[in-house]
Parts: sequence; C-alpha cells; structure tokens
Amino acid sequence: MPYIPFTDEQKVLANSVDLEEFLRMRGEKLERVGREHKLIYYDSSGKHDSITIRGSKWFDHKNQTGGGVIKFMQEFYGMDFQTAVQELLGQTVTPLSHSPPKVSAKEEKKEFRLPEANTNMHRVYAYLIKQRFISPDIISHFAKQHTLYEDKEHHNAVFVGVDENGVPRQASKRSTNSYGNSFRITCQGSDTRYSFAHFGESKRLYVFEAPIDMMSFLTLYPKDWQKHSCIAMNGVYENAVLAALKNHSNLSEVILCVDNDEGGIEATDRLRDILNENGYSNVKRLAPPYKDWNEVLKAKNGAPALPAVPNKHKEEYHRQVGNLQYLKCRPDKLTSQIYAAFKNEQYKYFAEYALAGSAFFIDKSCEKDMFAKLRAKLKAEYKPYTDKGKITAKQRNLQECVTAVMKDLRQTARTREQCINTAKLLYQLADSAVRLSVEKTLYEPVAEHIESEDIVSEPEPCMEFG
Repeated sequence: MPYIPFTDEQKVLANSVDLEEFLRMRGEKLERVGREHKLIYYDSSGKHDSITIRGSKWFDHKNQTGGGVIKFMQEFYGMDFQTAVQELLGQTVTPLSHSPPKVSAKEEKKEFRLPEANTNMHRVYAYLIKQRFISPDIISHFAKQHTLYEDKEHHNAVFVGVDENGVPRQASKRSTNSYGNSFRITCQGSDTRYSFAHFGESKRLYVFEAPIDMMSFLTLYPKDWQKHSCIAMNGVYENAVLAALKNHSNLSEVILCVDNDEGGIEATDRLRDILNENGYSNVKRLAPPYKDWNEVLKAKNGAPALPAVPNKHKEEYHRQVGNLQYLKCRPDKLTSQIYAAFKNEQYKYFAEYALAGSAFFIDKSCEKDMFAKLRAKLKAEYKPYTDKGKITAKQRNLQECVTAVMKDLRQTARTREQCINTAKLLYQLADSAVRLSVEKTLYEPVAEHIESEDIVSEPEPCMEFG
C-alpha cells in the first residue's frame, strides 16, 4: 500500500471511533457486561471472550494488553497502521469532537430520528447514476417507497430500514461527494434488526453487505427482481437477516451475495453457520467476479473496477493441506515422531504423522484412502473466521493438543469408541499444526518459542485393541 500522510486530526478521528459500533458493523459478536461489552469469537481452540470494550478502548484480560481502536485493528485483524487508519476513516461514526468519546456511567439509549429530507434528490440521483451506474428505475422504486432519499443538511444518500408495519427503525447515510474521503455511517438509535430491504413473494432472500451493492445487483439482474427479497446488512452483521427470516414466513432459501474479498469470504462461513444454527439450512453463496457487485457494474460500464481479493489464510491453508503426503502410520513410533516434529517445528511432517495416525485409528485396513478423505475433510471444514489469534496463541493451542494426544496414546488397550476418540484428537492436532504453519508462513518472523518440556513423550504406546 502506498504511504498516505494522514493528518493528526485524521489519526485522532480514526482512534476515536466507537469500537463497539464499528465491530457490530463488521459482523463481530458482542455481549454486554455491565457498562462494557465482551467480544465473542472462535478459533480452532474454541470460544474466546477475554476482550472487553468500552467506547474507543479495549483490553484483553488473557494477554494483558489493550489500547485504542487503531491498535485493536493492528492486533486483532493483523492490519498495518496505514490500512487500519484508512479502514476506520471509511467506516467511522463522526464524533462530536476530535477527542475520544467519554463513556458515561450510565448508558442511555439514543432516540432514533431520521435525518431531515431535502426537497429533491438531485445529488443522490446524480451520484448513484453517474458514479455508481445504478439504474434510475431501481433508484426511483426505493425513493417511492420512502426508503431512499437525500438529507437536507449534507445531501447524503439516506437508506432506511422499516419494520413489519412499515415504520422506520434504522437508517444509514452514504456520502455523495465525488472528491475527498467518502464515508458511510449508521444513524444513532438505529435498531440493527432492520435494514434497507425489499420483500417479495418468493422463497428466496438475497443478502448483501451494503445498499449500493444490493442496488447494483438489481441493476445487473433486473428481470422479475421484485418477486424475490433482498436485504443490505450494512456490514456483515446477521441481526437484520435473522429478523427478516423470522418476520417473513415465505423465506426459506438464503443467497449470500457478500463481497468477494477477505472479509466477505470470512463472513460467508460465519453467516452460514449462524443461519444453520437458527434452522436455515438452505444457504448458498453467489460471489461477484470482482470485489463487490458495484465493481462488477463499473466494469460493465467501462470504468476501472477493483478485482476480487482472496482470503490469504484460506488460500494458504488449502495449499498446505493439499501438499500433505501420505505416510504409513507406524503406531509404535507415532509418539516419538510427533514429539520430534513438534520440537523441530517441522509442521508439514507433524500434520502428516497426525493425519496418518488418525486414519489408522479409524480403519487401518484402508489407511491410505482414509488419509485422503481426512485431508479433503480438513480443506472442506476450514473456516477463516475460526482462525483468529497470533502465532503465540496458536503455538500454545498446538502445545495443548500435543499434550492431549500424548496422554491419550499412553493407553495400552482401547475400545472402538476410544479408537475413534484418538482419531479425533489426532485430526485436531493435524489441523492445529497446519494453522500454525500458515500463520508462520504469512507473518514470520514474530514467533515466540514455546518450551516443550511439558509434553509427555514417554512411554511409547503399545497398540492393543479392546
């Protein structure tokens, strides 16, 4: 990324963003604890809730570190300073001053009010048609529904979300400026269960990250679009999608049309899991061939368009898993092989030994075929949103997995059920080894060496089946 000379004012503004609101816009899960909120996320080691957030400050109680919003973006999302500030300036809720917001002792629920409407929509029409190439008919449809208008004060485009009775409950503003930094913000007091949407009679719900993405898609595919339903999440937050499905009983098929970039790819797996947990199993993915649907529309109209951006963790994980080679399991040597590979940080061999061991304990009569199935299973089950945490955290997780496997392999006799449990532990060990290897490949050198004295290495197991 080219160097951007941010002003001191811009840096302070970026670091003043309400972190809670920003994370909700990105689709992260938060839980209220008194005056603070806990960030809930998952990785290969399970659920984590050690990070608390208040205003523009955060603290990780497990690792005893914390700070402002920019540092959070660097620590949690692995962004450099330039990317973090640019991201925050593009998403920020404009504060009343340029100092970090003060959190009152008692949080008060802000009243939701729609921005005052302008007498016409000339600037909004001009922006959406000339710069975004959106069909005038699509714009007019939402304008007539009073879910799209131009605000009086700054001539922003205002996208409105209404409840099941047609009452406005949520609104977001999008700058129509053709110069300088553009922005989009959610109006204070908005109810995140509602968002800019259209509801038809078919069973299908198309889900987008932003209103402009949604309107771009409708411009690209206008045939019978009103028969179907579509909704813009204003990020990748699932509340509005779940509310829409609950309030419209005809909806049973969800098409995720989120951006084709790192965040969108990560959000696809996370949203699919959330929908499945809520009883919606018919979930499909429709990825734009460019970064998002408006970029597709730009390309169609001959304008420069941003390309799709692969998820680097997913790409690298799939590459490394695809390179794992079958090694016939030697049960009498498995403990020493795993221990040596761990000690020498030979993660490819480590994963191969663990996966071969898993295949052996599932069915030693077709070990090679089972190895191939487990390798495919690793690729199919990998989800970037579960792969958070730095190298040191992944080293710690790997050590814990090794310890559990070593303890399990000390059994001298085992039932079929115990064999399956051993296979699961070894499969998890292979996954953890690849995840750490991916992190080291992408972000080396920042690893902190973890001593391995705590790992049980003796005695080597004698394989007898009960």
